Amino acid sequence: MKIQRSILTVIAGVFVLAAGATSQAAQETVPTDNGRIETAVFAGGCFWCVEADLEKLDGVGDVVSGYSGGDLQNPTYGNHEGHIEVVEAPYDPDVISYRELTDYFLRHIDVLDDGGQFCDRGHAYTTAIFYNSEDQRKNAEAAISAAEAELGKSVVTPARALDKFWIAEDYHQDYYKKNKLRYRYYRTSCGRDRRVNAVWGK
Repeated sequence: MKIQRSILTVIAGVFVLAAGATSQAAQETVPTDNGRIETAVFAGGCFWCVEADLEKLDGVGDVVSGYSGGDLQNPTYGNHEGHIEVVEAPYDPDVISYRELTDYFLRHIDVLDDGGQFCDRGHAYTTAIFYNSEDQRKNAEAAISAAEAELGKSVVTPARALDKFWIAEDYHQDYYKKNKLRYRYYRTSCGRDRRVNAVWGK
């Protein structure tokens, strides 16, 4: 029996947060010139979890949860039809390369599942690497090929050109820090780490 994240979050008490939060449209991020800082955009199912995984890495800054991949303007958590959950990760290429970041990302998702991720099912939770330059595209495709060689199976995670990144509502940002117990309950119940270990043999 598949457990949906909507059910898990209600059990964990997240419904109270969502219901009490002011309904607001996501806003498109504005790029800033910050020296050597670059950005990577990944979709790996629940954006709370991808944010938590990436912020563990040296050279990665404050990761932002959001939506991308669709045509709908001003998507929200309640209505992001066509979009998928993504994160935007600022990183210092002098500390960690885009290829290293992408290799790490792929090994923390289920690259064999094209129907969602773990207990979260449907298009909104599918995976992707969104590149914003030709160099990122080449590295993303190389990382996917390396993952396929390592697994001996086809990787369903595509490399896609980034159009727009829309920031998710405030209550989704740093969720794993602000709601530690609820986040741990969700992640464990969803079976994310168990499945990643099964795919990658960790």
